[in-house]
Amino acid sequence: MQQTLSKPAASAASSNAMPRSYAERNGQYWRRNLIVCVFGSFTTLVSLSMLLPFLPLYVRQLGVSAQADVIQWSGVAFGATFLGTAVTAPIWGRLADRFGRKPMLVRAAIGMAIVMSLIGLAHNVYELVALRLLAGLIGGYASASTVMVGTQAPRERAGWALGVLSTGALAGNLIGPLVGGVLPDWLGIRGTFFAGGAMIAAAALLTIFIVKEDFNPALDARLGKRDRAQASSGTHAAHRTNPAVVAALLVTAMMVLLANMSIEPIITVYIGSLGVGAAHLARTAGVVMACSALGSMLTAARLGAWADRFGSWRVIVACLVLTGLAMIPQAFVHAWWQLAALRVLMGMTLAGLLPSIGKLARQSVDERSTGRMLGWLQSAQFSGQVVGPLIGGAIGVHLGLHAVFFVTGALLIACAVLAQWAHRRAA
Repeated sequence: MQQTLSKPAASAASSNAMPRSYAERNGQYWRRNLIVCVFGSFTTLVSLSMLLPFLPLYVRQLGVSAQADVIQWSGVAFGATFLGTAVTAPIWGRLADRFGRKPMLVRAAIGMAIVMSLIGLAHNVYELVALRLLAGLIGGYASASTVMVGTQAPRERAGWALGVLSTGALAGNLIGPLVGGVLPDWLGIRGTFFAGGAMIAAAALLTIFIVKEDFNPALDARLGKRDRAQASSGTHAAHRTNPAVVAALLVTAMMVLLANMSIEPIITVYIGSLGVGAAHLARTAGVVMACSALGSMLTAARLGAWADRFGSWRVIVACLVLTGLAMIPQAFVHAWWQLAALRVLMGMTLAGLLPSIGKLARQSVDERSTGRMLGWLQSAQFSGQVVGPLIGGAIGVHLGLHAVFFVTGALLIACAVLAQWAHRRAA
């Protein structure tokens, strides 16, 4: 009898003695780290997006006089940061797997605080573009936060956690232009950049002193070897990367921001065609652009929780179809407030994509490669932010303004078909 009872006890003791994975070791920290990451993502994106209202004024202040040149250089300076982030996000993700997630957060926060302050000292437009590009290359706090939260949160809560993180980032993109419309009157344009650097420096201090991480690359390497050995012997079902599924996730991630940004090149002209006067055109266009972020803030956490409950693939397919359908009526509006309302609706359906994609990306590879995978995911998203305006502008010029909504909606529906295929392939 004693021998019979001792076997389960010995088994339990043996189970307790087994080394724990990265997610298990950091399970006690993920909620606290999530709060800091939300704040840091919010402040960094406020700082990056607050220059939108006064960027043309700063470009003119730096010596560019012709109106066409001001518009062109403003677009180049704004997009340079996202291009830089798209290039380096996979590299920082790989380094996060090698050296830890917290060092990547600290690196991004300190780097962006310094570069943001230096932008306020630029002497010409070339320095402005170079510094904006450098901010993307060495920054990416929101990207690093996605890697940390995506790898530390329990699998059954990952969708919700990434949804909350996405809400913080969306709030930063929403509040940033509003802050940028006020601060220059108080601090001046250059002083506004110094204020942005100070906000990011505060996030850096919180990251250094509050964020916790138990990172042991040697232990993770041993666990990976053990899982692969067990998988080869048929005793354990380890992760096996499916390239087709990963490719579908990356394409879908790119479509999220592509769909949101495709209207950017035509929005001012389109709103002008709806009867808005020139004196209120820029302000109205800013409100309409912000409406999609507002809608996403309302539903990101909820849809992330639904991904945990009902399955990420189902949420992705449903959100792609609904977002595609929400694009179509935008071509038939007769007033700017109708367009704004539809953009809110579109943002509400679009919000479920990134948390669900992030959760699936984490599950598609083994734990030692999650940082690299989530880095590629961030790269795909920012590629959509760069490609979206280019596609929207080309369609608007060659096919007309209304065609931008039709083509973008069709691309989203096609992406839903791709996601459904990837779902079956994954299953």
